[in-house]
Amino acid sequence: MKIAQVAPLYERVPPKLYGGTERIVSYLTEELVRQGHDVTLFASGDSITKAKLVRCCDLALRLNPSVKDPLPYHIMMLEEVRQRADEFDVIHFHIDLLHFPLIREFADRTVTTTHGRLDLVDLAPFYRMFPDIPLVSISDDQRKPIGQANWVGTVYHGLPRDLLPFRPRGTGGYLAFLGRISPEKRPDRAITIAAEAGMPLRMAAKIDNADKAYWDEVIKPMVDAHPNVEFIGEINESEKADFLGNAAALLFPVDWPEPFGLVMIEAMACGTPVIAFRCGSVPEVIEQGRSGFIVDTVEEAVGAVHTLKVLERAEVRRCFERRFTVERMAADYLDIYRSLPGVRRDATHLRRANGTGSGLHAVA
Repeated sequence: MKIAQVAPLYERVPPKLYGGTERIVSYLTEELVRQGHDVTLFASGDSITKAKLVRCCDLALRLNPSVKDPLPYHIMMLEEVRQRADEFDVIHFHIDLLHFPLIREFADRTVTTTHGRLDLVDLAPFYRMFPDIPLVSISDDQRKPIGQANWVGTVYHGLPRDLLPFRPRGTGGYLAFLGRISPEKRPDRAITIAAEAGMPLRMAAKIDNADKAYWDEVIKPMVDAHPNVEFIGEINESEKADFLGNAAALLFPVDWPEPFGLVMIEAMACGTPVIAFRCGSVPEVIEQGRSGFIVDTVEEAVGAVHTLKVLERAEVRRCFERRFTVERMAADYLDIYRSLPGVRRDATHLRRANGTGSGLHAVA
């Protein structure tokens, strides 16, 4: 099957540091190539892939100080996709909604994965304007605000099995917070939970410019006031295995409709249990009492920290292997590709030869 993957240009594929969407695009692209598909990746020029790379800018835009406006680069990328659209059996977009007006003529052989939150007031009328664009959600909860859109499936994220090795013991004796410093991620809750539980907290997090004031005014003073807290900043992929694998648990104290929460399954891959607040996708990802604990209050989270010994890290890893591998993710997407009304006939023999994916939630 000839497949185009269209990635955001803010980070390279895969990202050097933080970047959940680009990381998933990378895992999916490389797995499709491994399975023998002809994949073309539209991404930043510093991306690393075994697919055919179409360089749509020299460097990831976030790391290029000369770039002031990311919009022109994305428009140029979409023009490149439009000109080459006939080359592909399926075109898979990961860039939210910018491409919708350009793909109406061939929308029936495209898929758009919605990687972000959909509860913003401006989005509902937009998706009503484009009822023909096939969409894939990354959790069932994510799609609730625009439930009448053209959903063709839900595909949970997946990771390569050997990306983050299993650690039978979390020897570091600390709780971990990994992600962004932002109000919806609630790093303040993580600090409070660790303090009340009497455990060290290590925070590996990115600070966007938009959240700099929140860091300066709210979180940094809390970090400075709690000697048990260590802020280590952004970490790369090679550092993540030790950071998550040595933790007693990952704290995921979110306070927003989390679309998926990639860090939860990254921790699970290491065998590290997750203590997460009941928001968004969390009940779909965490298996209560098996891969972690789902809580509603800080007090419940503190209690969960003290109850971690009842969880088996080997079982946490088994939860990951059963539900969140890249093989399962790729199989789900291939099922969706082949079900599209405009899919090319070139893929017919593949459709006959391959079975269905185990993690796909089909939508009639």
